[in-house]
Amino acid sequence: MATTSFSKVDEYGFERPEDFNYALYEEFMSAYLRVLAKRAKKWSDLLSDGKSLKKNVTIKRYVRKGIPSGHRNAVWMLVSGAQMKREQSPDLYKRLLETPFEKELVDIVKTDLPRTFPDNIYFNKTANHQAHLFNVLIAYAHNNKDVGYCQGLNYIAGLLLLVTNDEEITFWLLKILVEVILPDYYTRTMDGLITDIEVLSELVRIKVPDVHQHVKNMGLPWAVISTKWFVCLFAEVLPTETVLRIWDCLFYEGSKVLFRVCLTLIKQNRANILQCNDFSSLAECFKEIVKNSFTVNCHLFMQSIFKVPGSLSNAQILKLREQLARERLEKGTDR
Repeated sequence: MATTSFSKVDEYGFERPEDFNYALYEEFMSAYLRVLAKRAKKWSDLLSDGKSLKKNVTIKRYVRKGIPSGHRNAVWMLVSGAQMKREQSPDLYKRLLETPFEKELVDIVKTDLPRTFPDNIYFNKTANHQAHLFNVLIAYAHNNKDVGYCQGLNYIAGLLLLVTNDEEITFWLLKILVEVILPDYYTRTMDGLITDIEVLSELVRIKVPDVHQHVKNMGLPWAVISTKWFVCLFAEVLPTETVLRIWDCLFYEGSKVLFRVCLTLIKQNRANILQCNDFSSLAECFKEIVKNSFTVNCHLFMQSIFKVPGSLSNAQILKLREQLARERLEKGTDR
């Protein structure tokens, strides 16, 4: 039997599935570890020089090539604007945890805690992360009453906690994601989420028209395919290190990155999607395309998302959002 140097639990505490391909992963990591070492040296040099992390071509290139785990806390906070907001209200998180909690919110959050990463050793009943996650989610729910608590936030905050190991940093990064990068995704009406699923459908129609027509013919709604992709920001969907590489770019470049990931998954698997001849096989195909070797190799995957979809500007996405939101509003008015 072949042996492997990799544990059945990954570095973030997730138990690897029974069918995990250790040979494929070992082959990938043997090359990727050298990449990580090189990137860590470059980031250390950049940060030790005291250079600003204001947006420029160099920082953008560094972020796209990956932020080493040891620097993610600081870099995510700086490039996203979360650090500035934290400095404007340094005692906010502490004060939120000292105020009385609404019982309804407490009950809702506590219901989702055991459902959050049940296959992660840091989130089992004997570990502390459930308590930390409760604090982050309940503080955020009381800080933003319009959002309160929305399903999906537990996975985002949970993964942020695993990366940062810091409640307050997690709170501020969650706040930036929900209120700045993805506004209206997690409100009660989820208008932003609904619009972006429609935007994805339109982008697929423009860039991969045969796939769009095939999915339409099979009667599979794009909401069924992509809701979890958008709501969880690919957490619980793609391999953890791939998700974190996506989040590196998400905190720096904004939500456009999510569309690049979606389009890359669809374009790379175009042939398999087109071979599906019924609703169920198509639905299963979309589940499988997030698990193959292409998504495991996060370095190759991230290089691909900036090449495979072709040109994709913030202006194009904004225009589609405005157009589709207006059309949906007009349909609602007509009724």
